[in-house]
Amino acid sequence: MKKVLVVEDELKIARLVRDYLQQAGFAVVEAADGRTALSMAAAERPDMIVLDLGLPELDGLDVTRRLRAGSSVPIIMLTARSDEADKIVGLELGADDYIIKPFSPKELVARIRAVLRRADATLGGGEMIRAGPVSIDLPKRRVTIDGTDVELTATEFDLLITLARHPGRIYTRAQLLDSIHGVSFDSYERSVDAHVKNLRRKIEPDPTRPRLVLTVYGVGYKFADA
Repeated sequence: MKKVLVVEDELKIARLVRDYLQQAGFAVVEAADGRTALSMAAAERPDMIVLDLGLPELDGLDVTRRLRAGSSVPIIMLTARSDEADKIVGLELGADDYIIKPFSPKELVARIRAVLRRADATLGGGEMIRAGPVSIDLPKRRVTIDGTDVELTATEFDLLITLARHPGRIYTRAQLLDSIHGVSFDSYERSVDAHVKNLRRKIEPDPTRPRLVLTVYGVGYKFADA
């Protein structure tokens, strides 16, 4: 049974999310503030974190930043902040997805399942992808750059394998968004830019001058073909 840590200080919302997740077959643990969330993440080792941004003591962005310093646990942000800048900041800190309040509990469950499927995916028979200095072991979900392990989130991993499977092929943001989510959600294409920025920070020698994940202006992105 997958375990989800729900971090939410509004009791009614916390109970609603807990009830829907338990009905969907998840084990649920809860925290009502940021500091408790960090402690429970370390102690409970959840498979997924659903994280409100507007938390007491330590807000959700700070919690994400601290978690990402040593963990790739999937994170879905649950937030009343609808401004695009807030979404981008959350994604650039390493969140896998976000949902804006008010929200559909059924959609939340669907998104959790989608992210967990990506995190758990084992893609066939010892398959490897090699593109330039990048080696991707699909069954182990392991990425190395010139032999050095690189830890990616589920979202970053899926973005990388989509691009690296076909070096030189140009993908639109919409195509990459579909590869990340795997299901149709009301998201926005610019969220891909935040994930690309995170990916470059981890795999490029100089993220400000990318040599692997290249921007095709006005279209999208491609993986270098030489």
